[in-house]
Amino acid sequence: MPTTATKLTSAQLRVVVTLGFCGLVSAADNWFVSPALPSIAAGLSVAPGAAAVVLTAYLVPYGALQPVCGAVGDAVGRLRLLRAIVLGLAAGTLLCAVVPSLPLLVVARVVTGCFAAGIISVSQAFVGDVVGPRSRAGAVGILMGITFTGQGLSAGLGGILTDLVGWRAAFASFGALALVAWLLLFGLREPVRDEGDEAPAPTAADGSPVASFLGEAGRVLAGPGRPVFALACTTGVAFLGVYGLMGTFLAEACGLTATQAGLVMMLYGVLCLVGGASSGRLGARGGLSRVVSVGEASGVVAALALLASALSGSWVPSLLGAACLGLGYILVQPTLVTLSMDADPEHAGLCTGLVGLGVFAGGGAGSALGGLVLRVGGYPALWGVAALALAAQLVASRRLLAGR
Repeated sequence: MPTTATKLTSAQLRVVVTLGFCGLVSAADNWFVSPALPSIAAGLSVAPGAAAVVLTAYLVPYGALQPVCGAVGDAVGRLRLLRAIVLGLAAGTLLCAVVPSLPLLVVARVVTGCFAAGIISVSQAFVGDVVGPRSRAGAVGILMGITFTGQGLSAGLGGILTDLVGWRAAFASFGALALVAWLLLFGLREPVRDEGDEAPAPTAADGSPVASFLGEAGRVLAGPGRPVFALACTTGVAFLGVYGLMGTFLAEACGLTATQAGLVMMLYGVLCLVGGASSGRLGARGGLSRVVSVGEASGVVAALALLASALSGSWVPSLLGAACLGLGYILVQPTLVTLSMDADPEHAGLCTGLVGLGVFAGGGAGSALGGLVLRVGGYPALWGVAALALAAQLVASRRLLAGR
């Protein structure tokens, strides 16, 4: 049902923007590496295909550890954990700038991904604590809009920065930005909990932290929020799967250079920011399920626009594709985060982390499945299948989220 959202105060908005900047740095730190891979390979004297492992080295711990970080934040305090992991992100990124070999770069990226894993999920839960349930959807939308602006802009800026100053200097630059984000966190304060609202204690009978975590995660996944977590997985498959293959498509099928393809994909980041700022108002008018439906419909339009580009060989329709993909993703993913927190407010960090795990695991699966479709039928088949998958998710979500 529609809800009446309250306007954020200046103090609340400062929290959202500060944490959004932390998320922006973590997202940019990941996605700028893709256009820098040829330079990294040349600098370390390895084949470009071999250098691609640095992407996996970051993404695997980044996705897998999100629920762990969310649960730790529930227990020890979200702001305390954020200060530690943002500092770790800065240190890991600066380490990437000085490593002398590919194996050591892979190790540095694994370390960086482990620290970065909790930034988004813990920030989402922290924002929920600060603004309260009535303004949560809009605040999380703004937070994620800022965060994924970093993802979109880094696709273009990463290539340009690498061309101008080199990949090592690019890593150093993002490490310095992470240090700035870490310093900004000291201007925030943990919200005061009401009496009786302490962090939940472990519930496993055998006292094992691992068993406790797995038991709590299983309980949350099997609870009333299970349709939300299922949709998080399909969102990763469809939206991130399309995004991950879009740059290669623009280069191979449309003849764009890496920098030109990155500039087209920057529209993704711009519409993430626009969509994040407007998602709260849309949810207040029509309910959170409507926000998800609008986002999924936008994703269908994005896939159809890319199909038009594939059939015509022109990059022009891909402009619409990048814009609609960014708008669609930023309307769907943060709204699923909000719905997950509503399902179990006492374990908000764990819930947001499980959504993040579903999205990023789904994104990895989507890229793999997309590669199979691409080899069999080419780009027209890829984007056609993506459009059908997004349309199916639209139909399914309307049933699963009815009344929310």
